[in-house]
Amino acid sequence: MGRETGLKSYRSIIFRNFPRTGIPPVLESGTAYAALVDTLVRTGCVPNASKIWWDVRPNHSYPTLEFRVCDVCTRVDEAVCVAAILQAVVAKMWKLRRDNLSFRVYRSELIEENKWRAVRWGLKGKLIDFGKRQELPAPVLIRELIEWFLGDVMDELGTRKEIEYAYRIIEEGSSADRQLAKFKQTGDLRNVVDQIIAETHEGVMTPATDAK
Repeated sequence: MGRETGLKSYRSIIFRNFPRTGIPPVLESGTAYAALVDTLVRTGCVPNASKIWWDVRPNHSYPTLEFRVCDVCTRVDEAVCVAAILQAVVAKMWKLRRDNLSFRVYRSELIEENKWRAVRWGLKGKLIDFGKRQELPAPVLIRELIEWFLGDVMDELGTRKEIEYAYRIIEEGSSADRQLAKFKQTGDLRNVVDQIIAETHEGVMTPATDAK
């Protein structure tokens, strides 16, 4: 409505009003997920699994995971960066499982706390390091995720360049930061929309060239 919300993302705030959203429950197997979907379909809650809108879910049509937690990236390079990070996270988890290495499963209430911090303050806020049980600046934990947790798999996947674009986002700010800065500068929501259009156009459209 043309007023600053005080938030760095609004997608999850909207989705909170709907069922089957947010942090997914811990499911011990694919069979358990299939049984849950079957119950929801049989009882008329959903026509199929595509109506389960968790932040992360098995895709209804393809054998892959679908990450839905992110808000829209207005620059293509940012979208590619986020996709590469998520791909690397999945690859790392698969490697740990393959090598029979365990990892901690934290309570959804704790994950929700970090999600809220990200929504509220974005890159300028602090997130909780659950292992250390302390809060740290978001950029510090993002760098730790990339350099310590994903270091090996991003080289195996060949996505180091795409993932390390995150450092540029940390330095320059996110789309939310740019939108808020434009609104503060101009006081006009239309200028914010124009900026978003320009950023998107810049990444997906290339100038026409004369045929030879």
